[in-house]
Amino acid sequence: MPLLILVAEDDPAIRLSINDYLELNGYSVITAKNGKQALEMLEKYHPHLLISDIKMPYQDGYELIQNIRRLPQYRLLPVILLSEKQETTSRIQGYQAGCDMYLPKPFEMDELGAIIRNLLERSQVIHSELRFSHGDRHEQADIIQPDRISLLDTALNDDAQKIHDRLKLTQRETEVLELLIEGRSNIEIGQQLHLSHRTIEKYVSSLLRKSDLNNRVELICYAMEHHLV
Repeated sequence: MPLLILVAEDDPAIRLSINDYLELNGYSVITAKNGKQALEMLEKYHPHLLISDIKMPYQDGYELIQNIRRLPQYRLLPVILLSEKQETTSRIQGYQAGCDMYLPKPFEMDELGAIIRNLLERSQVIHSELRFSHGDRHEQADIIQPDRISLLDTALNDDAQKIHDRLKLTQRETEVLELLIEGRSNIEIGQQLHLSHRTIEKYVSSLLRKSDLNNRVELICYAMEHHLV
């Protein structure tokens, strides 16, 4: 079954162009004309990825993402923001709201396609890891003998500790990383740790720099793969 993408865009020409491009590349697509309609369609159809313009009637892209991230089932939904705004402050606001990628207009469709593939691939890995950690591992425990389980757990913990030591993660960075894996936005992490969202942004930047990764999705995937938290 093709992966489903929701496109929220009030400009009919751009909305149609994105829709046609995605369908030609094998995706199923549903579209919304504003943020309010997008939220309703999200809850009804459960898409695998959201593409949203920022400037829309009733509810703009920032508000839409914030409302989405408040829903536990959509904390890890890949979100791409589109905007004519080129300023750094606008991009920062988008990332603080909880988007995974900010793409300024005008943009090349092939670039959008590459971003979508990257986010979807990593999203599938993250969900697979979550299913493994919450279910499959318990099923395998019934098959593998207890002494073998102990050895495997010890090896995993040792490898994770080596990576943790190599990255030299502080206690606060580890706490931020744990909340990132839960799908929390910078604002939500700041509220839980009693820090400003700008301070959280600095911790996230530090984590990306230490791990030599490019974005939150890669960081979450890496952390789960290597059992860092």
